[in-house]
Amino acid sequence: MKKITTLVCVSILGGLLTLGGYKLLIEDDIKPVVVHESPDIPIYIPTNINTTNVASIVAPSFVEAAEKSLDAVVHVKNTAIVSAPMTMYDLFSGRNTERAQVGTGSGVIISPSGYIVTNYHVIKNANDISITLNNNKVYTAELVGSDEATDIALIKIETDEELPFLAFGDSNNAKIGEWVLAVGNPFNLNSTVTAGIISAKSRDLTGQNVQSFIQTDAAVNPGNSGGALVNTNGDLIGINTAISSRTGSYIGYSFAVPSNIARKIVNDIMEYGNVQNGILGVVGGALNSKAAEQLGVDITEGFYVSEVQEETGAEKAGIQSGDIIRKVDNVEINKFSDLTGYLKTKSPNDIVKVTLLRDGDEEIVPVTLLKPSITLLQTIGYVKNATDADLKRYNIDYGVKISKFYEDNYKDYWNKNGVEEGSIVTKINGKKLYSVDDVQNAMKTRGYNEPLQIEVINNEGEKTVYNF
Repeated sequence: MKKITTLVCVSILGGLLTLGGYKLLIEDDIKPVVVHESPDIPIYIPTNINTTNVASIVAPSFVEAAEKSLDAVVHVKNTAIVSAPMTMYDLFSGRNTERAQVGTGSGVIISPSGYIVTNYHVIKNANDISITLNNNKVYTAELVGSDEATDIALIKIETDEELPFLAFGDSNNAKIGEWVLAVGNPFNLNSTVTAGIISAKSRDLTGQNVQSFIQTDAAVNPGNSGGALVNTNGDLIGINTAISSRTGSYIGYSFAVPSNIARKIVNDIMEYGNVQNGILGVVGGALNSKAAEQLGVDITEGFYVSEVQEETGAEKAGIQSGDIIRKVDNVEINKFSDLTGYLKTKSPNDIVKVTLLRDGDEEIVPVTLLKPSITLLQTIGYVKNATDADLKRYNIDYGVKISKFYEDNYKDYWNKNGVEEGSIVTKINGKKLYSVDDVQNAMKTRGYNEPLQIEVINNEGEKTVYNF
């Protein structure tokens, strides 16, 4: 017992001596270590998946949009009579070389009474237009009107029942990156739906700034033309029109006429029978860094006005050469097709607010859009509305004035025949011309193989008919 007690006491005494030595000799020599974070070293934060938030990152459902649009998209069959090359059998048998050519596409019902919008190229030269609904009912359609420039056509079927239809959405509110559906009939496969996003807006494929497409990566193939581009709410925001492809089939991007343009074309056809365009009256081009350097401006986005046309809304509103247009109404103008695309949604006598930069200062100018007073006439060049003084000079009450020859060889030909800038074109194929609208209508209604007959009064007052 004495040995155990002695051993415990010795152990306790040893522990106390060790602790005291540590306190006196070692602890005082320990210095605090400060850790400095370098701003150049990336900070890694562990990510934990919270299963309660999984639903918020799932892609949106397209079921509702598809259900709304499928029954409103139709199959369009166009039968045209074309002249085929004559074969030896045709020659000896006396058989007619005309053949029936069938083309197919899509269309979108836009009213319960049977109005359908499609592409102009889908029904071009059609002798017969057949419509098949999603329920397999077949109807014969009549062409109401069309506009080749925007590739939009309006057709109608007669039915006693109210049809499912799509309402036009506001394509100006469509955003890059937004989910969309393309609905149509590619390769005669009825009721096909594909999904993608809006890749770009105001896209021009010609390089001539005459188009302003919505670009998407939703798969579109031959047969989709004239079909619907809808958002996730099922609103019609575009009419599928074209693809960019070396093979003729989809390889990545497709293009649609914005719904605001299509709606305006349809309304004009219904109300006037043709398209009523309103022009601003400016000539120029889009800015970029190279153009800005050449022009001596420090702005790289916008429309640079190089010329203001006479007797237009822009001239009357005081817009000047050298102005930079940045906005029309609330639409930003970063390239030429932004401007042309928005103006295609407007009509003559509409007033738009033009935001422009002049000498570094921003101004907002109201401009009244007017009908075009100048147009391009094949084989001559630009013609414009003649004034009363122009017509009185030749004692006539109709005609349009030659403003500028299209090319030098055109100018040489006409000058040799005594026709110069300022001469009056009075008729095309026997139709009197009172304005550039008549010029456009005469050229639009001219048959593909119909000769072109132009009546001109030269500066000496001599009237001559030229045949081409």
